[in-house]
Amino acid sequence: MVNVNSLTDLCHHMEWADAAVWTAVLASAEGKTDKKLLDYFYHLHMVQFSFLRVWRGEPRETPFPTFDSANTLMGWGRTYYADAVAHLAAMNDTALAEPMPVPWADMVERRLGRKPQPTSFAETALQVTLHSQYHRGQINAHLKDLGGNPPLVDFIVWVWLARPGAVWPS
Repeated sequence: MVNVNSLTDLCHHMEWADAAVWTAVLASAEGKTDKKLLDYFYHLHMVQFSFLRVWRGEPRETPFPTFDSANTLMGWGRTYYADAVAHLAAMNDTALAEPMPVPWADMVERRLGRKPQPTSFAETALQVTLHSQYHRGQINAHLKDLGGNPPLVDFIVWVWLARPGAVWPS
């Protein structure tokens, strides 16, 4: 379904899109302090890091940091991308097909009412990008409700723009 190159592209797009949305949020008068926006971002980045921990075989019990400002939250989220791309670079297409059990499968089973089917590394990596896209949409919709100007961050736009690198706000 996917290969290392396509997942790496999706990861680069995800960083570009996350940086663009962070830029728009921080430019908004309410963006820096709106709890709903910051909760969306925290969840988006926490899930990214949760999957990275699974891929690396790190313990699930390690608590995630908390943040006192939008800028520190963004700074933490930003660190994910270099680690994720480096992890993908060490993979090959055969490894992508390997089973990747997630430690929160019991939570999924309670939600679905049945045991989840096995997943591969590639499927979990794809999930990270799709999950992030979903929450960026929520952030953009809420930002617009607050009077902000949400950026256009579709994958195809990134391709049309010649796959630019992320430009993070300072």
